[in-house]
Amino acid sequence: MNLALEGKNALVGGGSAGIGLATAIELSKLGACVTLISRTASSLKKALLLLDSSSGQQHSYIVADYEKPDQLANSVRSRLEGSVFHILVNNTGGPAGGALINAATSDLASALNNHLICNHLLVQELVPGMKNEGYGRIINIISTSVKEPIEGLGVSNTTRWAVAGWAKTLAGELGQFGITVNNVLPGYTHTARLDEIIVKRVAASGLSKEAVIQNMLNSVPARRFAEPAEVAAAVAFLSTPAASYINGINLPVDGGRTKSM
Repeated sequence: MNLALEGKNALVGGGSAGIGLATAIELSKLGACVTLISRTASSLKKALLLLDSSSGQQHSYIVADYEKPDQLANSVRSRLEGSVFHILVNNTGGPAGGALINAATSDLASALNNHLICNHLLVQELVPGMKNEGYGRIINIISTSVKEPIEGLGVSNTTRWAVAGWAKTLAGELGQFGITVNNVLPGYTHTARLDEIIVKRVAASGLSKEAVIQNMLNSVPARRFAEPAEVAAAVAFLSTPAASYINGINLPVDGGRTKSM
């Protein structure tokens, strides 16, 4: 099985922490040169120190804000300068929780900007190079909510479905060029996002933090939360030559929590 990524360049969103950083580490272990994207230079510099460079690869970062899609695209465009990113991992923080009926239209617009619009702009920048190389892997970190909406995450549910539909459409358009487009759907994973969800559920339910966590664990057949590295392993595999015929899928990494196939 060919899992080697030597000679491949990867661009990883949200690369300074959580699933993004874990993904960057896994890709570097497979030999890829990794460029991280995040808003804070100090966090990115610390993250770079965790990446594997045993294959002699050089890693780098881009300071950019997903709240400003055009600036993000311009930053990536200026970094290309004749080079190619073979792998794009679209990943950024999820929208704030709450009932969809109470969401302002500005909340929906902001979430779509951060996810769908940024994803689209980055794909447009990188796909020409992927076509020339005959190799491309676009992996979107979204949510199991594209299979089963998650209560209390109305804006996120809506946005994730939009990204899933966008990705499936692109998979059909780009497959002929050796470019795959897939979505990884994390379940409950030890990240800052999970901490936020727990806090909100405690406030909404009146239950103790321990009780909320236990209720969440009871819904997972594995009876535990995932580690970011476990989600990252799935992303890394989809980035490799071995995954060349896997295209247009939603892959849950959730310990079996999602009840739909």
